[in-house]
Amino acid sequence: MSREAEIDAFLGRVWKPGAPWRPLAADASFRRYFRVDGEPPAVLMDAPPDKEDVRPFMAIGEYLVESGFSAPRLIAADIAEGFLLLEDLGDDTFTRMIARDSGLERALYESAVDVLVDLHRIAPPQYLPVRGAAPFELPLYDDDALTREVLLFTDWYLPTRTGQPTPPDAGAEFEALWRSVFPLVRSGAETLVLLDYHADNLMALPGRHGAGAVGLLDFQDGRIGPAAYDLVSLLQDCRRNVPHALEEAMLDRYLAARPEVDREAFMTAYWVLGAQRNTKIIGIFTRLWKRDGKPRYPAMIPNLWTLLERGLEHPELDDMKLWFDAYCAADQRRLALPGEAA
Repeated sequence: MSREAEIDAFLGRVWKPGAPWRPLAADASFRRYFRVDGEPPAVLMDAPPDKEDVRPFMAIGEYLVESGFSAPRLIAADIAEGFLLLEDLGDDTFTRMIARDSGLERALYESAVDVLVDLHRIAPPQYLPVRGAAPFELPLYDDDALTREVLLFTDWYLPTRTGQPTPPDAGAEFEALWRSVFPLVRSGAETLVLLDYHADNLMALPGRHGAGAVGLLDFQDGRIGPAAYDLVSLLQDCRRNVPHALEEAMLDRYLAARPEVDREAFMTAYWVLGAQRNTKIIGIFTRLWKRDGKPRYPAMIPNLWTLLERGLEHPELDDMKLWFDAYCAADQRRLALPGEAA
C-alpha cells in the first residue's frame, strides 16, 4: 500500500472517509504535514516510522497543553504507522505576521518571551505520559549531547569547505574546547527546552489570552536543559534579522521577570549556547544539503557565521575564536560551499 493510501485509510478510521487533504509544510526532518478538510480543519503529521518516532511529539505536546500552553491538541494517533491528527492552529506564524505588519514585531517577541518565563517557572518531570504507549523519558541536554551536536561542524561543514577530513588533532582540540566551556551554561535550575523556538515555529492565536495566545510548533526534540537555550533560538535566528536592540530588550524583559536568576551567569550561558547552536546548525545545514539533497539550507550559512562570530567575541570563548580562525579562515566563511549551485 502506498503512503498516500495509508493516509486515506488512517483518516477514514479517525476523521471521515474520503476527507480531502493537501500539503501544508515540510521541515528539516522526514516529517510532512497536510491540512485535512473538516469543520474545523485538522493537520495530519506524516512521520515515517522507520525514520521518525511520533511519541516525543505526543508526550511533550500533551504536557504543554495540560500546563496551559497552546501546542496543537492531539485528535488521534497511529503510533505504529507514524500518523498524528492534530488541531489546526492556522497559518499566522510570527514570521508571516511581521512580514505583513512590521509594527507587530516587538509585541510578538514580548509574548514569546513571556511564554518562556511561564514555562521556566515549571520544573519539568522526567517522564511524560504517552496516550496508548509507555511513558516517554525526556532526554537530558547534557554536555555529551551538546558536544555531539557541535561535532556536526567538524563532521560535515569543515570537510565540505576544505575538501578533506578534519585533521584528528584539530577535531580533538575542538571537542576539548567545547567541553571546557559547557559547565558555564549550567547556572540555575534547568527547564524544558523546546529547542527550535523561533518565529517560524510560533503562531499568533488572537482568540486566546496570556501564554495561550502563542501557538507552539516543532517541539518534538524537547529535553531538559539550560534555560537560556530557547532565548538563543528566538533571538539569534538565522532565518530573520532580529535587531540587536530588540534582542537586548527581550533579554532584559526575561531577566526582569525572573529576578532569582543571576544575570551575569545567565548572559554567559546565553552567549556560549549561542555559539554552540550556531556552530551545530552550520553543520546540520551542510548535511541537509550534501546528504539529504535539500538545496535551500546553505543560503542561510552566511547568516549563521554572522551570529557565530558575534558570539565568539565573548571573553569565555577567546580560545574557541582562535580555533575557528586557525581552521576556517574568515575570508572563506561566506563563500558558497564547493559544489553548491550559485
